[in-house]
Amino acid sequence: MHKPVLFIFIFASLAVAQQPLFRVVDIDVGATDRVQFTDGESATVKLLAISETHDKVRAAIRDARVEVEINGSRATLSCGNYRLPAAIGGVQADCTVTKAYYQNTDYDHWALAKDARLRLWPAGSPFMPPGSMVYPVRQRWFASRTQMANEPTYVDEGERIRSAKIYYHAGLDIGGAEGLVDVIAATNGLVVGLGTTVVDKEKDNASLDRDFNDTIWVQDERGWYHRYTHLYSFDPSVKLGGRVVMGQKIGTLGKEGGSGGWSHLHYEILSRQASGKLGTQEGYAFLWEAYQRQYKPSLIAVTRPHQAVLVGEKATLDGSRSWSKSHIARYDWTFTDGQKASGSKVERSYSQAGTYSEMLRITDDQGRTAYDFETVNVLDPKHPEQVPPSIQAVYFPTMGIAPGKPVTFKVRTFGTTNGQEAWSFGDGTTATTKSDGNVEEHAKDGFAITTHAFSKPGDYIVRVQRTNQLGQKAIAHLWVHVGGSE
Repeated sequence: MHKPVLFIFIFASLAVAQQPLFRVVDIDVGATDRVQFTDGESATVKLLAISETHDKVRAAIRDARVEVEINGSRATLSCGNYRLPAAIGGVQADCTVTKAYYQNTDYDHWALAKDARLRLWPAGSPFMPPGSMVYPVRQRWFASRTQMANEPTYVDEGERIRSAKIYYHAGLDIGGAEGLVDVIAATNGLVVGLGTTVVDKEKDNASLDRDFNDTIWVQDERGWYHRYTHLYSFDPSVKLGGRVVMGQKIGTLGKEGGSGGWSHLHYEILSRQASGKLGTQEGYAFLWEAYQRQYKPSLIAVTRPHQAVLVGEKATLDGSRSWSKSHIARYDWTFTDGQKASGSKVERSYSQAGTYSEMLRITDDQGRTAYDFETVNVLDPKHPEQVPPSIQAVYFPTMGIAPGKPVTFKVRTFGTTNGQEAWSFGDGTTATTKSDGNVEEHAKDGFAITTHAFSKPGDYIVRVQRTNQLGQKAIAHLWVHVGGSE
């Protein structure tokens, strides 16, 4: 007699647990709002001011900041751009976007109703309920280039001196090896879009893009829409109107559709915003937490987002968003010209235009290390028409690499067909390849391929570069961990 009651209780508890743990506030400068959490606690938030930092290359926003007062405590939050929620006034809070991003763009991804969007969690709360989300690609965190949150797009010659409107990214672009990396369902849900078709109930939903045959849309139990785009292929198990289970393979990462020619998964969450419209629900914190739960890293180096500067201008390289479960003891930088520096933030200037890749190594108090790479696009104001080349390098597999096991490396250079890619694998061996220069972005053989096996366990920094006819270099680095724990 009691079993049905118990079943209903468990089901109802799970349904409640899967709802968002945070509250969203669209708010104007000078306004005050009060939010109520599910645990009965509340918070009072006031937006005091908004400010931005623009670059000198094309006046793009590189950092938007809000000054807030929450429960009487004041703080400044940077919006998006690889930021996690911060502890303020007895709660956790972040800013995902401000109205400033509407000033020089043609796109409205966010459906923002007022001056800024804030999200608040109870103190100590996870960002998402445990067991409700997994990392949507089967590979190492930051295994290749990324474009996330409000970052201006840059991977395929996106940074250039001009006054045109700027495409600020929405959603999360995760670079990887074309045709090799599994894309998996981040949540349970119903497949409401497959390629260019949608289920009947979504036929009038203009927010579900169906321009290319490269996208899967999944609606979860919260009513959120999860977008998986640029897929090389769909898994045969995925059917329009069918269901997928969290962790299930749904496709393979690629460069189809409007990818610009670089190989990546565009993963984006759409949810109903305060304006009543569907808009991007910024997901960086959710994926960060999901990856931590699944793979349990000891430390993660973060130097992103990328930068765009002019020749001779100083760039500030920032590793302060890096993380360790213990304590970060050292921040060490190695620049593309071989010079070195230390500290969580360092400055650097460049005498020649190009695409640079600056390496950060963090070391924790137990001697463990992790690496990340800052992409710096350097442009020459004397020759604005000369756009330096850029480059994407990837490898597969990115985890579980044993000594002697072949690793596949792929590369594509953008903006030049001059020369070849020169590889250095960090163990004294080299190779050359020649990609197509992205002449045709969907070319099946657009990426050049080489393989290499590392004979000993260790951390290897792989470098690849290509030079255009003006001597401008495009440089990329990869961190390959061989043997031992991940």
